[in-house]
Amino acid sequence: MESFFKREIDGAIAHLTMNRPDKANGMTPAFWEELPVLVRELDADPSIRALVISGEGKHFTGGMDLAAFAGIAEITKAEPARGAYALRKLIHKLQDSITVLEQARFPVIAAVHGACLGAGIDMISACDLRLASEDASFAIEEIHIGMTADVGTLQRLPKLIAPGIVKELAFTGRRFSAGEGKAWGFVNSVHADRAATLAAAFALAREIAAKSPLAVAGIKQAVDYARDHSVRDSLDQIATWNAGMLRPEDLMSALNARMAKKQAIFADLIAG
Repeated sequence: MESFFKREIDGAIAHLTMNRPDKANGMTPAFWEELPVLVRELDADPSIRALVISGEGKHFTGGMDLAAFAGIAEITKAEPARGAYALRKLIHKLQDSITVLEQARFPVIAAVHGACLGAGIDMISACDLRLASEDASFAIEEIHIGMTADVGTLQRLPKLIAPGIVKELAFTGRRFSAGEGKAWGFVNSVHADRAATLAAAFALAREIAAKSPLAVAGIKQAVDYARDHSVRDSLDQIATWNAGMLRPEDLMSALNARMAKKQAIFADLIAG
């Protein structure tokens, strides 16, 4: 079904590439339809243990494509109350398309090069890890068209970096560099160019994929849960998780491999 994304699988690592390089990977309606379908398909495959997302061409993504705004413009012409109801429903649909990255059991790694603008920030804020090339630049650009970003940036970014910095970036729409992003803790690491960034993303994905997929899923759930809940509730959550999920197979496999100075082998999860 892929028309916006190119999908590749190498062992336990999946790779989704935004594939509209002639349009700076602008997010057309196809982007919003395909992303949740593809991620859910990968999530249902127990052999997949990590996902890398990248962009073809000169830029990661220029953000929302103008074609996506055409439908919004039509909605706003409707009777005010009904138009507002329809627009709210559409915004929720767009939000859900991005939230699927957060809901996936495996880590999602964004490999960013060139420009990552507007809705691109919404997307990478929902990823677990963000790697960038030295030429990468980022911007919360919605202010430039007179709107408030509404697909996740303003909700997730303040949990990743200081709220004061988020407000400055959102109020002004200014571009910031990969170096600034790394200094703030938004970017995990910076690399020479697109190729080096992708290589680092796949190396990281392979390292994670070699770990227990059950433990990795538990870490992702626990960290995201702690972000949105109190320390007390989060401690109870992880106690409940380990009470139900901590079993001897993975523990013994890891301990025996460590003693033998070998790589442990962990079984895939079971498809639901």
